[in-house]
Amino acid sequence: MKKNSVKNNRINGEVQRALAEVIRGEIKDPRIAPMTSVVSVEVAPDLKTCKAYISVFGDEKAQQNTLEGLNSALGFIRSQLAQKVNLRITPQIRFIMDRSIAYGVDMSHKIDQVMADQREKSSGREESGHEEDPGRD
Repeated sequence: MKKNSVKNNRINGEVQRALAEVIRGEIKDPRIAPMTSVVSVEVAPDLKTCKAYISVFGDEKAQQNTLEGLNSALGFIRSQLAQKVNLRITPQIRFIMDRSIAYGVDMSHKIDQVMADQREKSSGREESGHEEDPGRD
């Protein structure tokens, strides 16, 4: 993967900030979930295209509705982006659902479950008499 230049990193950050601001405060579509965040943005070096990775707190239906709402408001979002970020070309935006946060939460729950099972097993051994006699030296 090609390393981004400092200029491209700065543009990515500005576009991410502006997209988050537009999605959070200016779109009135009821399909868009209130807990929608822009996780990262990748603007192509030629500024023609942009991949916006979004995360939605909610079930699969809320994620699908949010994606449909964002795609339907694409023209408005792009016009707002053009006003907020001074770029030579306003990129075409493609929204991509980022499931890394949900994946991380799911893995955390699985780890917690395994740890709870381990605690149960170890406490079960202690109760069955496998514990050493505390009176012996």
